[in-house]
Amino acid sequence: MSEPLEDLPPSPTVPFGDPPMVDRESSWLRFNERVLDEAADPTNPLLERVRFISIFHRNLDEFFMIRVSGIRHQLEAGVEVPSHQGQTPRQRLETLSNQVRATLEHADAVLNDLTGALMASGIVLVRYEDISRREQSRWERYYDQQVHPTLTPLAISKAFPFPFISNLSLNMAVMVDAPDGERRLARIKIPDHLPRLLALDEGPRREGAPLRFMPIESLVKANLSSLFPGMEVERPFTFRVTRDADVEIREDEADDLLKYIETEMRKRRFGDVVRLEIDASAPDEIVSELHEGLEIDEQATYRVPGMVAPSGLSRLADLELPQHRFSAFIPAVPNGFKGESLFRRIAKGDVMVHHPFDAFASVAEFVRVAARDPNVLAIKQTLYRTSGDSPVIAALLEAVSLGKQVAAVVELKARFDEENNIVWARRLEEAGVHVIYGVPGLKTHAKLAMVVRREERGLRRYVHIGTGNYNPVTARVYTDLGLFTCDEEICADVADLFNQITGFARPATFRKLLVAPRFMADDWSALIRHETRQAKLGKPARIVAKVNGLTEPKIITALYDASKAGVKIDLLVRGICSLVPGVPGLSENIRVRSVIGRFLEHARVLWFHHGGDPKVYIGSADLMGRNLHRRVEVMVPIESKRWRKWLWDSYLVRYLEDVGRSREMQADGSWTRVRDEVGGTQPDVHEQFLADLE
Repeated sequence: MSEPLEDLPPSPTVPFGDPPMVDRESSWLRFNERVLDEAADPTNPLLERVRFISIFHRNLDEFFMIRVSGIRHQLEAGVEVPSHQGQTPRQRLETLSNQVRATLEHADAVLNDLTGALMASGIVLVRYEDISRREQSRWERYYDQQVHPTLTPLAISKAFPFPFISNLSLNMAVMVDAPDGERRLARIKIPDHLPRLLALDEGPRREGAPLRFMPIESLVKANLSSLFPGMEVERPFTFRVTRDADVEIREDEADDLLKYIETEMRKRRFGDVVRLEIDASAPDEIVSELHEGLEIDEQATYRVPGMVAPSGLSRLADLELPQHRFSAFIPAVPNGFKGESLFRRIAKGDVMVHHPFDAFASVAEFVRVAARDPNVLAIKQTLYRTSGDSPVIAALLEAVSLGKQVAAVVELKARFDEENNIVWARRLEEAGVHVIYGVPGLKTHAKLAMVVRREERGLRRYVHIGTGNYNPVTARVYTDLGLFTCDEEICADVADLFNQITGFARPATFRKLLVAPRFMADDWSALIRHETRQAKLGKPARIVAKVNGLTEPKIITALYDASKAGVKIDLLVRGICSLVPGVPGLSENIRVRSVIGRFLEHARVLWFHHGGDPKVYIGSADLMGRNLHRRVEVMVPIESKRWRKWLWDSYLVRYLEDVGRSREMQADGSWTRVRDEVGGTQPDVHEQFLADLE
């Protein structure tokens, strides 16, 4: 059994600087270590552990495509200004590379353990040479019919230009010797349409028989000589490259933003190489040729002792083996959320939903009912990320077909979702929806839906404000909150914000909403300062913040000041946290915890004691510079006593007291598992929410 991460030597980190703040990228790698720790945890179901290690590797892909490439851009631009922590871009790259390598050593051990645990449970990864000759004949036919015709060997030599190797594609590198003595390196790409794992056992199986899977590269390696008739083919080696995918959108230079982004998406495929992953047993001869052709050095090279790109194991996580997966559950639907009674239900009082424990269907139903209700005149909606089968998109299309005014703010700059959003933007436009591409220079990240309805007393607005995207797929695995309300001032604020996004309106202020980028950072600072003043007067003062990331220096400084004044501060931070807790005389009153578990923590909640009359907000914004200064974000106050009580008693307190899936950040930047300190096992916070459904 591999060691838990907490028992390993601390991975290399950068200094903290003054005031102390953890380097953003280093903190992100710590977050991904916590994901890996879930893959190593034997208390998780086996196939869920496989899912966690797949997520760990996909996360690392994105880290190189975005974070590492961003630092390389600084290096290439000649930037020598040190970071807050005192490191130049070159030093940061070296430190992060060392941190990644230290974590990958543990990831390799975890993968070996998982492979053994899978085998013990009858799920076996096999090589081509391990199967019977009869089975080999069957798979040779598959290779001849389905694989060989799609493979294209590309020779690499002085007479041939180095071939383009696409981002994250799986490849083979092999030395080939011709009869005349000429020796060349050849590259073969394994096409993306081929499954990474081939299921060897199809149809009925006898009880107790194993489920066997063969990596596609094993089949290709065994039959590679068919691509080089008359040549001597040496042992092939699997490799993969990661390219810079940090596309910069220059809206001021784009006459047609939609076409411009389409062009930039095509460029993403050709970004500079930032990482080479290659079979650890590959000889220096092959590695050197790849270095030269890809124009990289040893620092960007990661030699893999096992399976290259283990994220391909994700297929195993979807096997229909309920004994090895988290138990299924049926999410709840709020009472009254069917047909026109939905609006009557909201009119009686605010309704809060908690996904995935409350069904996303409640949000989709809000838009669908509005589309079909003859009394609804208009619908306005923000779309940051959505899916191909989104019921929200379908409802908007139905609404416009029924003659309603429909406006959709589609964020084309949502990273890695640009192409998907372009498809939906075009379809909406073609149907007659007013499509707006956000505010120039900003991303529209706010999660808003507004319905304008004709009622006996005149027009009335209903809104939904959420912490997560209008995406039915992620709503099943992300924990998010949403508020349905017809509060007149909140609805008026939402209407003003839509007018600001779609037109030239610029409200001097908002009645109740906290809105970025113009106001939110100052609003947060003011709320923190209020708690600080209370503490200095000897009065109760407390702050609880649940966010995905905390990096904004202004907020961190304000929290340090609050801590020094005696404010008790609990921070529930899923990912990046630049604040350093537990520093004597500075942050000793601050506790930072992170929950990594069955569901991805995504909801943002901020709670301030505020003299015994708590101020509570939910919304889309994290405490990060990008959210507070470069995005349109919304946080809505929770004014209903019922829901404020629920958010404290049944929501935040559970996170604050969780010992099942919580880690706590230490003053040196490391994380320790809370359950290891208290001993024993208790239901984690996600299990408690699931128990509420029973």
